Amino acid sequence: MSTMAGPEQPRSASQVLVAVSGISRYDAEAVFGVLRMCYESDEATTNLPQDVGEGRPTVWTSVFEVADAREEPRPASLTAPVTADLQGGPRQVQQVADVLAHAFEVREQGTVAGDQERELRLRLSSTGIRPE
Repeated sequence: MSTMAGPEQPRSASQVLVAVSGISRYDAEAVFGVLRMCYESDEATTNLPQDVGEGRPTVWTSVFEVADAREEPRPASLTAPVTADLQGGPRQVQQVADVLAHAFEVREQGTVAGDQERELRLRLSSTGIRPE
């Protein structure tokens, strides 16, 4: 797993950057929709591209404020397994991972821990669908 760096890093200790990659617009909306039910976000996903260029990798990112959860997530469906990278404070990253685990089947694929930050890669799939 590579380290995500740059201007899209979380801006405060209570924020988590979520990046989903290699998926359809529908699946990006499903993942971010679950998180937006629970947390405030930067709304970056409201401008998702209509079509993904064939053969080109696509990554959608959004920053979520996880200090106060609004409601419990509901199960959501995906058309295919999704890779989600979470970056932020260790406790906040775990909170987001727990929310995703309520809505999807989750398999941890890697983690990088620092003194004050954690990166976590998850493979998400719809309940009843086995991750690749």
